Amino acid sequence: MATRRTFLKASALAGGALGAAHSALARAAEAVQSKPKPLRILILGGTGFIGPHQVRYAVARGHQVTLFNRGRTNPGLFKGLSNIDERIGDRAPRPGNYDSLKSGEWDVVIDNPTTRPRWVREAAAALKGRVKHYVFISTISVYASHDTPGADETAAVATTTTPDVEEGPQFLPLYGPLKALAEQEAHKAFPDATTIIRPGLIVGVGDTTDRFTYWPVRIARGGEVLAPPAADPVQIIDARDLSEWVIRCCEARHLGVFNASGEGTRFTVGQMLEQTRAALGSSATFTHATTEFLLAQKVNPWSDLPVWLPAEGATAGAQLRSVAKARAAGLTYRPFADTVKETMAFYQQQSEERKAQLRAGLSAEREAAVLAAWKKRAG
Repeated sequence: MATRRTFLKASALAGGALGAAHSALARAAEAVQSKPKPLRILILGGTGFIGPHQVRYAVARGHQVTLFNRGRTNPGLFKGLSNIDERIGDRAPRPGNYDSLKSGEWDVVIDNPTTRPRWVREAAAALKGRVKHYVFISTISVYASHDTPGADETAAVATTTTPDVEEGPQFLPLYGPLKALAEQEAHKAFPDATTIIRPGLIVGVGDTTDRFTYWPVRIARGGEVLAPPAADPVQIIDARDLSEWVIRCCEARHLGVFNASGEGTRFTVGQMLEQTRAALGSSATFTHATTEFLLAQKVNPWSDLPVWLPAEGATAGAQLRSVAKARAAGLTYRPFADTVKETMAFYQQQSEERKAQLRAGLSAEREAAVLAAWKKRAG
């Protein structure tokens, strides 16, 4: 399954489109019903996709936040906001530069961007004795198999015999196994104080991959929309739902491993598209082709028709992971219509050039050709 990190690295547009930090912080504060005991939270990353949502929610709940990153993605995003301490460092070199973290103590660290086991080892060494709780943001791509619907956190994870790969053509195929090894490093360093969160597809405000955005944009355009089989399941999570729950996990000190994706009840392609159309007031129509036909037409699941993976064979359970454990630990979901509308609003804030170049989905010409082939096949 594709890595969100790979897509996010290609984008430098998220800063302006995320909106004014001050107004977003005010909205987050309004949503806070009760404030917990203040924590000192260190966020590794914090300015990409989910990080800003974490920061705003944490500050709104009265926590002191320290950010550690290179200072290259969305610099100045939180300038002027109180309760935020920004420190510069780079984890990519061998070894990484953690000099700015030589001082300070924290109740919890949230590790957002790590895809390399070495990064966890080095961060743990730099923070030894000064952090009480390590929260590692992993991925459901760590699992060795995605063929079993309803599989939970006890399912086997992938392995690799080349754990030191960090760049080049070998890296992307090893995304899941390397994340699994990074999880192990976190457990080694903080054996009784580790939380592993394995999200599925993260969508919504701040997403620059367009892996969900394609659908609201395409449906808003109207006309006949090529779609995957209507009954196939999809499982997505709004970035704000995930990010806010991560902060609440820190507050409650929930330890262990948690899948964090869609609600756990079957949500289908058909429902996703129909509810998107209703949320946007669109007049689009949907033509649901079969998996066999789409694959024969070289229409790729996940990229050409985003969100979708065939509900058969090796991916039969990929969009049906159990999230019962996370829900029991307080994971909640906002209405899907809100995610649709706010994703569309985020897209509309982009430049015209950016809006014209979606990073996922079929071009209008390619979609029309496949629709024509489907109609010809159907007689």
